[in-house]
Amino acid sequence: MNSLGFDKPEKDTRVVVAMSGGVDSSVVACLLKEQGYDVIGITLQLYDMGETLKKKNACCAGTDIYDAKRVAEKHGFPHYILNYQNLFRESVIDDFADSYLQGETPIPCVKCNQSVKFRDLLKVARDLNADCMATGHYVQRKIGKNGAAELHKAVDDNKDQSYFLFATTKEQLEFLRFPLGGNTKEQTRQEAERLGLEVANKPDSQDICFVPNGDYAEVIRRHRPSAFREGDFIHIETGKNLGKHSGIINFTLGQRRGLGISYPNPLYVIKIDPKSNTVFVGEEKFLQNKKLKMREINWLADDINLSEEIPSFARLRSNHEEEPAVVKFLPNNEALVEMKSMTRAITPGQACVIYQDTRVLGGGWITKEIE
Repeated sequence: MNSLGFDKPEKDTRVVVAMSGGVDSSVVACLLKEQGYDVIGITLQLYDMGETLKKKNACCAGTDIYDAKRVAEKHGFPHYILNYQNLFRESVIDDFADSYLQGETPIPCVKCNQSVKFRDLLKVARDLNADCMATGHYVQRKIGKNGAAELHKAVDDNKDQSYFLFATTKEQLEFLRFPLGGNTKEQTRQEAERLGLEVANKPDSQDICFVPNGDYAEVIRRHRPSAFREGDFIHIETGKNLGKHSGIINFTLGQRRGLGISYPNPLYVIKIDPKSNTVFVGEEKFLQNKKLKMREINWLADDINLSEEIPSFARLRSNHEEEPAVVKFLPNNEALVEMKSMTRAITPGQACVIYQDTRVLGGGWITKEIE
């Protein structure tokens, strides 16, 4: 077996590498090329930043594509650029805007992995007769006792991206490889230096790729100009009208700053009702809950009985630790999740990802809190 799990020489094993232009995917492509694999790099043109924000000279996506192309040319493997702008707009940007209009707080990176990268790009890889597709994600793919691929957290907890990949299907997981799952970020940068990559010190992106500087409201304004409709602030307990807001998309659950409300006690956003265009506010205590319902579940663990309650750990945000929880499956691919302790600001639109130790059992989209 070679390092990618195929019973044939590296030179006869074709690997498509999804290259973003960053250090991680560049290291993956170059390491596999160095090891003798038949590497093909593919970079997706997902958006035109100038078009997204109507700004001139704002196409950072173009710089990333150039970086990926330069790496491939220097290290001697073919590289292709695929224009997925329309698909990305429909599957990711439109969904992002519509989720905010529904009073949710979306995670476009999961949607992008779920649709554009791990659905459509995998099809391209298969069309190129690739044996697998490799990415620069920090997760681990392990083979379970039943011989099936499992998704596990990365060795480096600080870089672990398993939360964003919960929607990866079992079929996709069989085809995917994650060579950096056992690395720390520092080790990856050291490899980049050794390989002579000009992107070795390129900083990690901190923003959603099509939302530079975190100004998501401006992106939504471009795509859904009707979203900024005035509505009421209502106190969740007393029902008192506390003033007007400039559009529900300007608010997320748990938000305190920027409300512009004068009140004796500190107030937070407790609930957003898109039907009535109302933002409900209240004191900190109203943010606490321990039960939620999730939908559109992607379950990876065939060895677990779904007719029984499943003791596990749940992560409700990408930057939070997992918390002890019990999962109970419902009809229509939904489930109830009860946390062991009270949790602050359980947010519709975010993902609930279920773990046992380092293994990702699956996850779904938070649809609402359960009283």
